[in-house]
Amino acid sequence: MPYIELKNICRHICRDVNLEINDSELMVLLGHSGAGKTTLLNVIAGLTEYEGSVIANGVPLDKVAASKRKIGYLFQELVLFPHLDVASNIAYSLKAQKVPKEKIMHRVDRLLKMLRITHLSSRYPKNLSGGEKQRVALGRALACAPKVLLLDEPMSSLDGQTAKHLRAELKQIQKELGITTIYVTHDLAEAEEMADRIAVIHNGCIEQVAPPNEVFFYPRSEAVSDFIGAPNILDCDSYRELEQGVIEVKCCGLPIIVAHEGNAVQRIALFPRDIYVSDTCPPGAGVNRFKGTVVDIRYIDDSVRLDVKVGERKLVTEVSQHIFNEMELAVGKEAYLILKLRRIRTYEGRNNHNKKG
Repeated sequence: MPYIELKNICRHICRDVNLEINDSELMVLLGHSGAGKTTLLNVIAGLTEYEGSVIANGVPLDKVAASKRKIGYLFQELVLFPHLDVASNIAYSLKAQKVPKEKIMHRVDRLLKMLRITHLSSRYPKNLSGGEKQRVALGRALACAPKVLLLDEPMSSLDGQTAKHLRAELKQIQKELGITTIYVTHDLAEAEEMADRIAVIHNGCIEQVAPPNEVFFYPRSEAVSDFIGAPNILDCDSYRELEQGVIEVKCCGLPIIVAHEGNAVQRIALFPRDIYVSDTCPPGAGVNRFKGTVVDIRYIDDSVRLDVKVGERKLVTEVSQHIFNEMELAVGKEAYLILKLRRIRTYEGRNNHNKKG
């Protein structure tokens, strides 16, 4: 049974949203700013009016006050109380509910240890780093032992290294507690790193719900494909092992070398920006090099996308405008492509029907 069900939710940009989040699952809501991600969190938390129904473990919550929904919410703006130290910030909601002091101390001590911030218990927010503040805010959200945890862009204010470290810790804590979690982000790499499943949201509509690899290799709509970067996705007809960690796959007749160890590869994918394009034949070895014909040119922001037909397959490549302007490429002209080996992603799933060849 799903722990959270959204049925025909309507609020602001969101229209007739239906979504099921499984018990103990970490579901990522992924989409551009303004897509409706935070609106859905506020609906689940009961912080805004809405049409439709929110159901938790089979029980409708629509007439249940936000304070009674047993939901922890880590807002994008942390808003720690500046006059309270770390321990008191975490204990705040417990004190407000008049939980016995001994239980509060036990709960706070456990969270301090779990979040590895025991040494910060007497510090005030002004003396904490961004990552430390994030841990304190998470501890405060977990203090009342919520059944559901909502996280709205929790790493957006942190530097890359701190965010990556904290994401790993957060996922470990989520699995340890077994708490049903809904995590909002606009970053595909972050979503892939965190999610059990991803729900892609576009203009208030759920476009696709699937595990990360399924979303990337089997996008169900143009909106999903565009959001993840419009990768070139090629079906593999056969493969052969060349040496340890390297195989050659045949995709629409194209022999492509990929770095891979494991089962047969069913699909490969490569972002347009990871295909080198030139109007002249580049020097060097012939690995993953192809000659084709330009069939379309599109200007997108400060980049140019070129559709190049190679054999029976069209490949999309992307370059900056200033580099494109230095080349003599036009529709109908020959172009030379190099597929960057280390940038090729592989997919083994679904039916492994492709054969050694």
